[in-house]
Amino acid sequence: MIFAIKEINNSTELLPGIKLGYQIYDTCSSGLVAAHVAFQLSNGEDPMFYKNSNCSQNGKVMAVVGDSGSTSSLSMARIIGPFNIPQVSHFATCACLSDKQQYPTFFRTIPSDQFQADALAKLVKHFGWTWIGAVYSDSDYGNYGMASFLKAVHREGICVEYSESFFRTDPHTKIRRVADVIRRSTAMVVVAFTAAGDMSVLLQELARDPPPPRQWIGSEGWVTDPNFLRFSFCAGTIGVAIQQSVIPGLRDFLLDLSQSDVVASSVLNEFWEDAFNCSLKNSEVCDGTENIKLLKSPYTETSQLRISNMVYKAVYAIAHAIHNAVCEKTDGTTKCDKYIRLESKQVLIEHKKVNFSQNGYPVSFDANGDPVAFYELVNWKKSESGITELVTVGYYDASLPKGQELQIKRSITWVEGGTQVPVSVCSESCSPGTRKVLQKGKPICCYDCIPCPEGEISNTTDSPDCFPCSDEHWSNAKRDACLPKPVEFLSFDEVLAIILSTFSGLGVSLSIITAVIFFCHRTTPVVKANNSELSFLLLFSLTLCFLCSLTFIGAPSEWSCMLRHTAFGIIFVLCISCVLGKTIVVLMAFKATLPGSNVMKWFGPPQQRMTVVFFTFIQVFICTVWLVLSPPFPMKNLSTYK
Repeated sequence: MIFAIKEINNSTELLPGIKLGYQIYDTCSSGLVAAHVAFQLSNGEDPMFYKNSNCSQNGKVMAVVGDSGSTSSLSMARIIGPFNIPQVSHFATCACLSDKQQYPTFFRTIPSDQFQADALAKLVKHFGWTWIGAVYSDSDYGNYGMASFLKAVHREGICVEYSESFFRTDPHTKIRRVADVIRRSTAMVVVAFTAAGDMSVLLQELARDPPPPRQWIGSEGWVTDPNFLRFSFCAGTIGVAIQQSVIPGLRDFLLDLSQSDVVASSVLNEFWEDAFNCSLKNSEVCDGTENIKLLKSPYTETSQLRISNMVYKAVYAIAHAIHNAVCEKTDGTTKCDKYIRLESKQVLIEHKKVNFSQNGYPVSFDANGDPVAFYELVNWKKSESGITELVTVGYYDASLPKGQELQIKRSITWVEGGTQVPVSVCSESCSPGTRKVLQKGKPICCYDCIPCPEGEISNTTDSPDCFPCSDEHWSNAKRDACLPKPVEFLSFDEVLAIILSTFSGLGVSLSIITAVIFFCHRTTPVVKANNSELSFLLLFSLTLCFLCSLTFIGAPSEWSCMLRHTAFGIIFVLCISCVLGKTIVVLMAFKATLPGSNVMKWFGPPQQRMTVVFFTFIQVFICTVWLVLSPPFPMKNLSTYK
């Protein structure tokens, strides 16, 4: 923060001619201390603003940077909000702070936990985990964050086996109970929405008796803390992290520390003594030979700044708001009125409008005072030397179209160094051919897979129901597809059809042979006496009768159905009519032997023909009426099979 303010004070473009002052407070992560500081800042009479300064204005505060915790930020926002003092936090992520009805002057450069919860839920969904456990800090950060996360996973159809809260100051028995829940759980994946201090207590307890392999998913509150990389059972952890950045010139500024600077600051005093293991007051006095440029510590590591970059952007956001309130550009020159009586409300109004880029990163705020949500996806990977390192493997960008927010760009090392995505489900997916049946008293992710009954199928994974096949189809053996039922009919290759065809052919052959013999001996008295005309007609009808059996073989059709019955009926009547005619002729012949009988003149050949035609016509008429009024048709028998 000091570095950013000095940069701004030395700038010729941002607030030229105006110097920003500052006062830094340590709230000690306490809501009470934060409230006390907020009251001091609100009254504008803090004497620390006037000490050794030449300020031309009073000590009224124009804006506040902080706090780093959600709970303390809530305390401050409630107090300074009525005074219209803008508050820009760099690490307070609670979604509750987006409520502009309660916190109208609160802004932040870090995304809201609402976006983080969505990112974590999409991360879990992306890898197909439907059965997870969750632990979270018993604080505003953890409680609100977990509430948002549980809503998000519920929308994604993910089940939570357990959800345990704890705080670093809880009794050891409670911490141990949470650790035991993790050890005994069946969920492979554990989502930890905690602050770093709380996570440290839990991991230390788990380290005493490491649990079975667990895939940890971390929130930005702890997943990038290098102090946790020493827990080997957490190797393979993935999580969301604040976007890292490099602030030009910051490292040189941090290394440009003299001993007089250290003595003048209680914070630097404590840092110096801890870094070089010496004292500025007591024994083992720091002798001034300590070289901070040779020191290797998080203080001098500025290549992957995350929280520091949020502070940097917060200071610049306030500076731009003040600049817009007191400066204007005329004829290409920016002029600022440093004697204007600036009110914090003016800064608040301008702060809502700020939109600029700093170090290539855009800075702006939406209606809720939140920035555009962007997270890096980080993975704890073991290097070849065996050291666990933090590696960026993707990102989450809330500004992208729906469904494309989560992007994985590099391979991920999973729990125990695995390369395959671990499986974390309550029940394995139900394959096609089965349906899901929920287990009584358990979440929707726990179910049994029941095979579909005969005649029903399911052709999708995790189908909730089996669907019946149509009447003309039946299910296959796997119950995942409907197959057409085979059409059963008397085909020519069946035994019965062969027998029928054989006898039919034999009958036709005998009829034809007989007809040939009759034709060859048609002039003989025997043939003449048999009425050759009726005999040939009878043989012809017999031939057709034998052929009628063939119409009952083969696939039924409308024409074959009509032909089967009508053809046989007409031909059979024709045949019987011929037999009847011949019988009557024989009868008349016996009666004609009596003296004086002239019976034969009443039943000569014309009458015989008329008899056959008459009876056959009656049958043709009956068949025609039948075909018109109620014709036969093929009927599908869907209940009886071979």
